[in-house]
Amino acid sequence: MSDEILINVTPPETRVAVVENGVLQDVMIERARSRGLVGNIYKGRVCRVLPGMQAVFVDVGLERAAFLHVSDLNAAEREKAVDNQIELVFREGQDLVVQVVKDPIGAKGARLTTEVSVPSVYQVYMPYAKVSGVSQRIECDAERARLRACVEGFQRDHNTGGFIVRTAAEGVDEAALRADMLFLQKLWNSIAQRIKTVKVKTLLHEDLPLAMRVLRDLHCSKVEKIRVDSRETYSRLLKFGKEFVTETVPLIEHYSGERPLFDLYGVEEEIQRALERKVALKSGGYLIFDQTEAMTTVDVNTGAFVGGRNLEETIFKTNLEAAQTIARQLRLRNLGGIIIIDFIDMQDEDHKQQVLQALSKSLEKDHAKNSISEVSALGLVEMTRKRTRESLEHVLCEPCPTCSGRGMLKTAETVCLEIFREIIREVRQYNVQELLVLASNEVVERLLDEEADMLSELETFLNVTVKFRAEAQYNQEQYDVVLL
Repeated sequence: MSDEILINVTPPETRVAVVENGVLQDVMIERARSRGLVGNIYKGRVCRVLPGMQAVFVDVGLERAAFLHVSDLNAAEREKAVDNQIELVFREGQDLVVQVVKDPIGAKGARLTTEVSVPSVYQVYMPYAKVSGVSQRIECDAERARLRACVEGFQRDHNTGGFIVRTAAEGVDEAALRADMLFLQKLWNSIAQRIKTVKVKTLLHEDLPLAMRVLRDLHCSKVEKIRVDSRETYSRLLKFGKEFVTETVPLIEHYSGERPLFDLYGVEEEIQRALERKVALKSGGYLIFDQTEAMTTVDVNTGAFVGGRNLEETIFKTNLEAAQTIARQLRLRNLGGIIIIDFIDMQDEDHKQQVLQALSKSLEKDHAKNSISEVSALGLVEMTRKRTRESLEHVLCEPCPTCSGRGMLKTAETVCLEIFREIIREVRQYNVQELLVLASNEVVERLLDEEADMLSELETFLNVTVKFRAEAQYNQEQYDVVLL
């Protein structure tokens, strides 16, 4: 099986699926009305300095002010911020150039950095930095030394900022690398000219559309095919590839089949499953994902898996399979921040280490930075995964208007008892003889059936007549008590 990148394009949105060995690993979605902001460079203005948070809010023209923390300053600014005193660097009303490193998520504004960078195929250029580096994914010491020498030589010849050599540069000849660095330098020079002339709250540089970013960032030796179902986007990708990523040109194919591209690979079904709480394991066990604003929890259960020799072996095998599935699901669902994994308790220390190693190994393919803790005494593993964009659930879904995102509704019995208390409250406050209760069909039916005796006793005790009307548009928790 080959690793493939599938690109589905319609006027409202572009979707990209990364399929590795026939299994969906990643989904990226960009909608025309809400393109991501990560990588965009703005000329902004400081609107508030918060010494207690070691941060400032910056107005870059977005709906909410963006957030800049002292840890995201460039090297020169960090030197000025003695003991992280950001007020020594910025003042309200000051103009500055910033770049978005994290999209607005929920009620939070975008997160910014002043360590501006511009990416290309082989390098990332950092105009305000002086040091350069090589991607840690390039493991060969000789190749790392060659790439570093190439970059440092270009820096000396052209008096430029710093460069980070990307994984795609491995094995690329020096001429292509220098041409790439020259392109980045020219691009930054054009941005620098705009900085001098444009007004504040102006977008200086916007990152490429999703399809082009994929070609730039995701191509590697493992990718054997890039299939796109839009002829227009196919032509753009070919043009972009010929100019910047020549090695990808033979991989790009236009898909013109009658069956939708994502259906052909089962991607649509996988996306639907990635929105569910429960994830089945092949062994018969299952995982439960609960995403909250503070963190994501993952619960591992043996389910129908009874195992073989003994309970410890059954638990160990379930946890091993869960570790691999969790790594894939985190990437597919794009879950970030704090993640708590509740593995089934293991007694054997060697088993704990093997499960941790399996999780760590499975996360190696993840492009998002992550870190994992040891297994706690309760069998919990704490980990973090860098979040730069909304999760798949937040992109495709919204909170349920009925339960307000709680995932639970009060029972009809609970609502009936609330209505009884409200009737008592109304009668005692207004001394009325007749009331009308508006509620959902389920609640009214229960009031007139299971709760009929209780209702009769209440009417007699309060000397009041209660009428009911079912409202089809009311959810199970909604009701009104109207004075007649």
